[in-house]
Amino acid sequence: MNTVTVSASKTYDILIGSGLLPALGEQVKKLGKAQKICVVSESTVFPLYGKAVTESLESAGFSVVNFVFPAGEESKNGSVFLELLNFLAQSGLTRSDLIVALGGGVTGDLAGFAAACFLRGIRFVQVPTTLLAAVDSSVGGKTAIDLPAGKNLAGAFCQPSLVLCDTDTLNTLPADIFRDGCAEVIKYGILYDPVLFAHLEEKGLSFDREAVITRCVELKRDVVVEDEFDTGARMKLNLGHTIGHGVEAKSNFTLSHGKSVAIGMAIVSRACGCPDTPRILAILQQFGLPTTTDDTADEILSYALSDKKRSGDLVKLILPNAIGDCAIMPTPVGKLKSFIQAGL
Repeated sequence: MNTVTVSASKTYDILIGSGLLPALGEQVKKLGKAQKICVVSESTVFPLYGKAVTESLESAGFSVVNFVFPAGEESKNGSVFLELLNFLAQSGLTRSDLIVALGGGVTGDLAGFAAACFLRGIRFVQVPTTLLAAVDSSVGGKTAIDLPAGKNLAGAFCQPSLVLCDTDTLNTLPADIFRDGCAEVIKYGILYDPVLFAHLEEKGLSFDREAVITRCVELKRDVVVEDEFDTGARMKLNLGHTIGHGVEAKSNFTLSHGKSVAIGMAIVSRACGCPDTPRILAILQQFGLPTTTDDTADEILSYALSDKKRSGDLVKLILPNAIGDCAIMPTPVGKLKSFIQAGL
């Protein structure tokens, strides 16, 4: 097992390794105070791991209630969010109790935002079961729900009290969902680490899961500690996201987040003329991720302009100069269409 400690506005550990789920109850017990726990999960994950998580928590002396919502990004909305808040109230959770988010990024975002809002804030624990959640969304405290106008437009910064990543849960992921997470793993290599990128090129989908997840989490930890509230260096983690979110929203979220980000990274790499663009496109294709879209620049633009990272008439794009070297580029909204067009 590897442990990565995050020292932000709250200090917490990220535990990464095989066979960790049975130890969840004892790990949560170390956090103190809580008597009741609400496990928030979705309809595909809970049948796989809900029993093990519930039994582990109950064995540690906790009273457990479960909130299970329909799987999919479309559930990360205001209606389900309010259902969850009402469920927490009806279940009698107090300020000393906590939430366990069992699932992927949608679950973590929804449960984390509820934790930030319920009783003006209670603690929560992330138990990511997808690669994407393990390396990205479970770490750093960003929580949100989607609005009709765009993705993640209502949310809060709320650091978890613990992240427990049992790598065995990745064995039940459909291959397509695992590849989605690989887009975020590749992103870390492009942003910060040529050695990580080269390992992925060499090993492909057979990469060392525990080592790679740990490295990605270390990289994100360093960024979060430097810029917890996403006003500077942390913006680099949005590589491919502004345009990717546009592609994702245009599809009405039928195209996954990982595939959308892959397309976004390919577009910005081509548009800015990065000399490593051939390697970036090749590795995305190696991992079965798309690098093109049939959407027009106008269509992508209309959705990208609702991105929460827009500031007035500027959109801050993240552009790769080379593998391991990326820059934040404030881009006038008026020039965004031509930029997207150059990368299509």
